[in-house]
Amino acid sequence: MPPMKLKQSPSPQTLAASQDARLLARETLRISANLASAPAAPTVTSALEARNVGIVDEQFVDASLRLICCEEINGRRWNYVVDNGGNGRGGSGSLRAICGQTPQAPVDELMSFIRSYVVPEGFPDSVTPSYVPYMSWRALKHFFGGAMGVFTTQTLLNSVGVSRSQSAPGAVAINWILKDGAGRVGKMIFARQGKKFDYDLKQLRLAGDLIMELGAGVELATAAVPHLFLPMACAANVAKNVAAVTSTSTRTPIYKAFAKGENIGDVTAKGECVGNIADLLGTGLSIMISKRNPSLVTTFALLSCGYVLSSYQEVKSVVLHTLNRARFAVAIDTFLKTGRIPTLQEGNMKENVFCFPWFQDKPIVLGSRFKDAFQDAGSYLSIEPLFQKERYLVTYNPSKGKVYALLKDQAKSDDILKAAFHAHMLLHFIASSNGSETFPRKQQGYDSSNPMPSTADLAGHIAESCKMVSTLYGLFKSKAAEQGWTMSESLLNPGRARLVSTG
Repeated sequence: MPPMKLKQSPSPQTLAASQDARLLARETLRISANLASAPAAPTVTSALEARNVGIVDEQFVDASLRLICCEEINGRRWNYVVDNGGNGRGGSGSLRAICGQTPQAPVDELMSFIRSYVVPEGFPDSVTPSYVPYMSWRALKHFFGGAMGVFTTQTLLNSVGVSRSQSAPGAVAINWILKDGAGRVGKMIFARQGKKFDYDLKQLRLAGDLIMELGAGVELATAAVPHLFLPMACAANVAKNVAAVTSTSTRTPIYKAFAKGENIGDVTAKGECVGNIADLLGTGLSIMISKRNPSLVTTFALLSCGYVLSSYQEVKSVVLHTLNRARFAVAIDTFLKTGRIPTLQEGNMKENVFCFPWFQDKPIVLGSRFKDAFQDAGSYLSIEPLFQKERYLVTYNPSKGKVYALLKDQAKSDDILKAAFHAHMLLHFIASSNGSETFPRKQQGYDSSNPMPSTADLAGHIAESCKMVSTLYGLFKSKAAEQGWTMSESLLNPGRARLVSTG
């Protein structure tokens, strides 16, 4: 049997040389990555590019890149990293947003877009199992109803004297059907407002009535330009159907506020009956007035003023027990100034019903994106320890002149309410430091008479606001409950972005 040859173990000198070679290679890669990364403004990179600069499975192996925060919005995850040459907690480097997932396929994006129109937010968890069969049969019913509408419209036109043998009735019928179809499209598009009908129902109800008057005005204008009847009639019908969606979607919550027991159906039926009676009386009055051939413009202007004024008083008379953004702003403003909470009637009367939800120029952004709230990593790292025990964090962006409340993924209804309270508190501190009763708007941000707080001052304001919130938030909740406000659920309409753990 031939002798066995034993494999010699490497000498210590060989091991040292191998380690030095690996260390040299790692340092060469690090320096190359530093040179390749451009220190520009915050940019968005793909997941593949992120791996090329040292990210593997969301873990950063390059010491010059540091993961400081993760964010999730609409099912997509974003990693925010800082490139500061590996100097630890410094915030002087560039801030980057890196998408941790590949973009959705076009088919998935299309399906997501369709779902935003046809199913409620949070579906299927936000509805009962009977919702799907009900809506399926309802859609089928409306399909047959729409098909029948074509024939009934043609029959009605024939009944008023248009001969079946002429080509005019077909054209008139098609124009009329197109007008109604355009209205249905407008109704479908506006239905995407979704939960805003619950959050800001007074504002949307008033907006719907204003849109209704706009549609009526467009209908009246067709008499001046009859050759533009079809496009103007379509536009008017879109406006009137948008108003109809708003009225239908906000009707039940309003009637629910009036009902004291399980009588919501009775309250709704009687309310609709009152509306129909008033509508018939108004129709009769208009017929009597029209026989005297009054000026259309003058009559329409007077009736429109009465309609808009009645609509405004209608929504102002509704007393809701929940806190949306407008009523919350009234409640906390009164609390910070006087130490008391307004009553239900007082809070609802002071609510700004002209603060429509699609207006973006607001001093407080609730549930904002990380990239909107922070200009650099240092501004985040300096305040992040203050909110370790909270499910949110609050900051102020001097360049945009707004307070931002960012929500963590564990945030519940009470956390959202507390985040909004803290944001208003910080707003109050900054406004007080500027010596003004109101918060400086974005366009006033660089005015010398309203100097913006420095980084140190801002950190001090945030730290002071944390102490005040820990003391006053419980008192605010208890006093609000004493006045009858419902604090168990908030209708503050936060954004969908959530901060997630980096672990």
